[in-house]
Amino acid sequence: MALLKVKFNQKKRVKLAQGLWLMNWFSVFAGIIVFSMGLFLKIELRKRSEVMDNSESHFVPNSLILMGILSCAFNGFAGKICYDSLDPAKFAKWKPLLKPYLALCFFFNILLFLVALICFLMRGSLESTLAQGLKNSMKFYRDTDTPGRCFMKKTIDMLQIEFKCCGNNGFKDWFEIQWISNRYLDFSSKEVKDRIKSNVDGRYLVDGVPFSCCNPSSPRPCIQYQVTNNSAHYSYDYQTEELNLWGRGCREALLHYYSSMMSSMGAVVLLVWLFEMSVMVGLRLLHTSLESIANPEDPECESEGWILENSLKDTLKSALESLKKIGKFNQVEAGAEGAEGEEAGKTPAITTVS
Repeated sequence: MALLKVKFNQKKRVKLAQGLWLMNWFSVFAGIIVFSMGLFLKIELRKRSEVMDNSESHFVPNSLILMGILSCAFNGFAGKICYDSLDPAKFAKWKPLLKPYLALCFFFNILLFLVALICFLMRGSLESTLAQGLKNSMKFYRDTDTPGRCFMKKTIDMLQIEFKCCGNNGFKDWFEIQWISNRYLDFSSKEVKDRIKSNVDGRYLVDGVPFSCCNPSSPRPCIQYQVTNNSAHYSYDYQTEELNLWGRGCREALLHYYSSMMSSMGAVVLLVWLFEMSVMVGLRLLHTSLESIANPEDPECESEGWILENSLKDTLKSALESLKKIGKFNQVEAGAEGAEGEEAGKTPAITTVS
């Protein structure tokens, strides 16, 4: 028994073709939206590529861009088929291509669904990329005189101001690295010498943070040096008092920003996928209803359309049987080739009589 069998007359076929033509052009517009989302995400990721460890994070925007292009191409082609299906003479040239085209649409929709899932599942990979990238870029904060790194200070300062964050996981990350350039240190000062000698790496470490970590909404002037020294500031306890520094780390801030963006894009792609599936089902009904016309010379006669010619169970069973036949055929061919190889390897024995 056919799956989702529907009876059609000429009027219904015309309405279905016209409706599908309109839906295909809506799908082209949806493809442009998916392409635009991928392009926007790619630009946003490139803006902060200096604080990311690798380029794996660009897999999502590249996938969205590709799916957007394919959606426009597939649906533009389908719109042409639906338009020509109103004329039997024009539809005849598309008839042999419909089955392969529907198979391609099926695989395209699988890919589109997978891309939507990836948009939701990239959080873990993005988190590790940001954690390592921020850690590395913070080490180069002081290299304002080094070619290729001189922009890093501005990049991190603008990042911390824009996303209201400080450090990788928090402001204490700045205590573990030397973020003040040697150019601005007085090496004749006893304090500087003592700080450099106090750690095995010979770095100038302070319990301070860059100015971009300061929260301008705080009523108290920013305390960015000697943050953990209560005696250095009047009426101050860094463990109990709310600091006038951003409390959130930049990894968390960026992760929330990009994750929420990709989740929203994933939801949009899922909606596009549902719309594409409905278009594919409609196109299959149109294809089968036109093929099952008993008398092609009488376009007004009734016909039947279906999604699958047999039930879902029978279709899966026949598909498995076809795969088994292909497997057996390959085994037979491999066995025949092996036998030919053995025969070729045998050489006849030659006896010489003296």
